[in-house]
Amino acid sequence: MKALTITYKPDDEFFIDEGCYITELSNGEHGPEVSIARARVPTGVTTQWHRLKDTIERYCILEGEGVVEIGELPAQTVRPHDVVIIPPLCRQRIANTGEGDLVFLAICSPRFQQHNYEALDAD
Repeated sequence: MKALTITYKPDDEFFIDEGCYITELSNGEHGPEVSIARARVPTGVTTQWHRLKDTIERYCILEGEGVVEIGELPAQTVRPHDVVIIPPLCRQRIANTGEGDLVFLAICSPRFQQHNYEALDAD
C-alpha cells in the first residue's frame, strides 16, 4: 500500500435499490482490507432488508436519527457518534425517523464487493 489522498466528490452520489444514496469514499484495489462509503437515507425511508456475505460492516452515524435492526436484536435508536457493528450474514436495515437526512459511514472489512450483497425478502 502507498500513501494516497482521495478527494470527496458529492456529485458521485448514486441511488441504490435498497432505498438510500451512496457515495463511495474509498473502495478499490488500493485498500482491499476496508472500504468506506457515505450513506444517506431520506426522511421517512426504511432501507430494504439485506445482508453481506464474508463482510463485517460498521455504521458510524454522522447526522440525523434512525432506528437500526440487525439480526435478532431488538430495534435500536441511533444518533450521531453511535456505531453499529454488523457481522457477516446478519440481516440488517435502517430507518430514518428524524426530520432531516440520516447520514452515516458504512465501513466494510474486507472492502465491499457487490457479489457479497444479498437482498432479503420482507419480514
